[in-house]
Amino acid sequence: MDLIEELRWRGMFHDMMPGTDEHLRQNAPITGYIGFDPTAPSLHIGNLATIMLLVHLQRAGHRPLALVGGATGMIGDPSGKSSERNLLDEEALRRNQAGIRAQLEKFLDFNESPTGAKVVNNYDWFKEFGFLQFLREVGKHLTVNYMMAKDSVKRRISGNEESGAEGLSYTEFSYQLLQGYDFFHLYQNLGTTLQMGASDQWGNITTGTELIRRMTSGEGKAYALTGQLITKADGTKYGKSETGTVWLDGSMTSPYQFYQFFLNAADADVPRLIRVFTLLPQAEIEALEAEHAQAPHLRTLQKALAKDVTTRVHGEAAYEAALSASQVLFGGGDLATLDEATLLDVFAGVPSIEVPQTALAEQNVIGLLSEATNSIIFSSKGEARKMIQGGGVSLNRTKATPEQQATEVPLLLNQYIVAQKGKKNYYLIKVV
Repeated sequence: MDLIEELRWRGMFHDMMPGTDEHLRQNAPITGYIGFDPTAPSLHIGNLATIMLLVHLQRAGHRPLALVGGATGMIGDPSGKSSERNLLDEEALRRNQAGIRAQLEKFLDFNESPTGAKVVNNYDWFKEFGFLQFLREVGKHLTVNYMMAKDSVKRRISGNEESGAEGLSYTEFSYQLLQGYDFFHLYQNLGTTLQMGASDQWGNITTGTELIRRMTSGEGKAYALTGQLITKADGTKYGKSETGTVWLDGSMTSPYQFYQFFLNAADADVPRLIRVFTLLPQAEIEALEAEHAQAPHLRTLQKALAKDVTTRVHGEAAYEAALSASQVLFGGGDLATLDEATLLDVFAGVPSIEVPQTALAEQNVIGLLSEATNSIIFSSKGEARKMIQGGGVSLNRTKATPEQQATEVPLLLNQYIVAQKGKKNYYLIKVV
């Protein structure tokens, strides 16, 4: 597989230093790396595009390195930010690194072969590197003028109160020098000749290639390659849902929510997303696009995308559970098949109302859906009766009747009632 050609047709390629393509073709296997920020316990959808760069590097017969920035994560990268981040202690960073390593293992083959993936941590070589030693051996090779010419630095230094920027501390200003030294260290010790990343990392990456050249008296040659930032068709950043960041850790974003995020991708976005986030070949993707064009309402592309990514991130069983939950909610399936965690997950965004057990014995369903639920579902018994008589109310997927007693409604998991008002309004009643 030709790496550059593969990235181009998938719409993932952004830029590369002159000679990178030839270097990849003539020196296989080369070693290339990408840095990951460990300031959160999990990677997220925004990281997934850069993970896929490493996946394609390995598929093309090269060796991928994932650098977890235990040292630089204590400082923070100014690229794309308007303010300085909070600093984490070493213990928190180590915990985060362990979680990130486990996530990367789902995408990359870790083995001892020439193309086997490896995780490195820059804290391991920075922890004993003294400040004065760093200035003498590294800092003298780059001028302040060179470092200030980077766009990420210029944006922050030129910031003002109107733009919301807070300026740039010396701590963050030093980040590009530290990241540049990472590249030099990997070049010297692991033969790493390529650094990759998202397009907003171009300045930091090329600092590394320049530092290698200067610290080897012009003899060292290293290369840079960047991928496209993933944005929506309207230009906004991709990777956040209505509830916030979409994480790869199932305890932070459940497999169901993760699956739904991709399933709900807009038609304008999904052709690009399926190229970036899956390994489906070009012919198969084009066939899916043709099928999708014939019946967009079936969401063929979204289903293929959601299945592929959810399975790789969370496993086959989690995908099947997410699919089953989706079919229950949107396809009229049996709610009794859901366990409590999935039930609460599926209805996480709907109003939840607690009702005492004693209220069920005292009310019919009309009273339950009005007075007993604090008028949240229906403001009055008359309104509830009218809609129930018209067949517009279901309790746990069964049509409610005006004379039905609340105690006659079978409870899900001995505790819950899902009330549906009309076609789209859901409420979760918890009996306590």
